[in-house]
Amino acid sequence: MITIDLAIDGASPVPPYEQVRRQLAGRIADGDLAAGTRLPPVRRLADDVGLAVNTVARAYRELEAAGLVETRGRGGTVVTSAGDSARLEVQKAAEVFAMTARAVGLDPDEALRIVGAALRVAAE
Repeated sequence: MITIDLAIDGASPVPPYEQVRRQLAGRIADGDLAAGTRLPPVRRLADDVGLAVNTVARAYRELEAAGLVETRGRGGTVVTSAGDSARLEVQKAAEVFAMTARAVGLDPDEALRIVGAALRVAAE
């Protein structure tokens, strides 16, 4: 899970939930929040930006309705591939890799080093 910095303008005519939604949607579209990224829990993000829990929850619901995120119960809210089939394929492969690495007891840092090495080899 990551920390997300958002700027909420209390004087803006744009409702706070829409400011949250727009900023998150923009970061997803830019690739700053990649497919598979777990967003902070609603309560934590609300505390971080000084908004009511229901305000952030509405922004998350709007993002989910747009297909940009999905809520996985205890798994939290995760950025989707937003219909990009190539990203979806890579996201699924990454999930399988993560489960395999965990199953064999691989340290997350070592797993990331392995992926980095594989990406460097593939780029050659």
